[in-house]
Amino acid sequence: MNTQASIKAFEEAQSLIPGGVNSPVRAFKSVGGTPIFISEGEGAYLKDVDGNKYVDFVQSWGPLIFGHRDESIEAAVIDAVKHGLSFGAPTEAESELAKLVISFFDSVEKVRFVSSGTEAVMSAIRLARGYTHRDDIVKFTGCYHGHSDALLVEAGSGAATFGNPSSPGVPADFTKHTLLAEYNNIESVKECFKNSSDIACVIIEPIAGNMGLVPADKEFLHELRQLCDANGTLLIFDEVMSGFRGSLNGAESITGVIPDLVTLGKVIGGGMPVGAFGGRKEIMSQLSPEGPVYQAGTLSGNPVAMAAGFAALTKLKKNARVMAVLESRAKTLVAGMKRVAAENGIVMQTAVRGSMFGFFFNDKPVKNFADAAASDAELFAKFHSGMLNEGFYFACSLYETGFISTATTDAMIEETIEAANRVFKAIKNG
Repeated sequence: MNTQASIKAFEEAQSLIPGGVNSPVRAFKSVGGTPIFISEGEGAYLKDVDGNKYVDFVQSWGPLIFGHRDESIEAAVIDAVKHGLSFGAPTEAESELAKLVISFFDSVEKVRFVSSGTEAVMSAIRLARGYTHRDDIVKFTGCYHGHSDALLVEAGSGAATFGNPSSPGVPADFTKHTLLAEYNNIESVKECFKNSSDIACVIIEPIAGNMGLVPADKEFLHELRQLCDANGTLLIFDEVMSGFRGSLNGAESITGVIPDLVTLGKVIGGGMPVGAFGGRKEIMSQLSPEGPVYQAGTLSGNPVAMAAGFAALTKLKKNARVMAVLESRAKTLVAGMKRVAAENGIVMQTAVRGSMFGFFFNDKPVKNFADAAASDAELFAKFHSGMLNEGFYFACSLYETGFISTATTDAMIEETIEAANRVFKAIKNG
């Protein structure tokens, strides 16, 4: 496979942009080689600047549930652009998308739009602190909630302690109110509550997609809900990735656990930069200008993004049955990959939630970040490189999730499994 144009583009980018990329995972550091520079996407396919074509299982890290250049979303964006890119003033499009989002979630009575998932989470946490008049928060190791200072933390010296900064540039004072717990381990959360009586909220990805795909156990989430209720603490579901991917009506519809606040992104923008957070009226009413908790954004609710999101969610609502089709294809994919891996002496762990899928080269089930980190990273890098050469574009990190779009056909799934078999055989034979 010729990648000379991508290599040249990456060299130029590195002289202009730190690391040559505008988001670190894109640099291929964990899988090796040169990142592929994309020229266009259509349906389930990506094409790079060298003219190579790939079946895309990344789909812009989740937003493109209808694939690249969906006609209805594209038409909505073009029509919105003709009327103006941004006004910095209210539009009816914001209310229309708000009504649509609210209609999917039992937990959401009011919603506010922002421009990214990071912004949504940051704002939801501020709201939780303002509502409860408390300072501390609990997050889980391996769950990613964006790059705001309070959430860039790593474990301290104890089993359940306040976090330390995980990035230079983050003062320790900004993370001293963040406690870390272990995913799917309720005892570690109880330890956090023993260490602090000032916990405003617990934030969790109920379907974790940033340590690979690791869904939370239902029993664990129910116990977490009870623990929060007993301590007057808000429970935040971060569904920036899993919203409208894991389920059409959120993780709450799968688990029966109703959060106090939900953060959303990706699919609700249809490919445009959009984030949102929502919850009960009594909590959301604390936001400015209705309440004292300040949050603002120049491009929040901009008409182009609202149009794209409205088109995407309207299409999903009209075609709700497609979720079962996408889940079936995701299950077929990982089952087939696991089968051909086993035929070549390779052990895989797999998971599927809706149109999301994940796999680990690991001989034990993956329930938390420590389990995920024990996976064979070298084998994953070889697999990624091999599949790229075969024309299949997977996430370039073992800690990311894959996505099926409506443009991904059954034939593409079978072709992927056949290619995986060839790659596993090549790895096996050295």
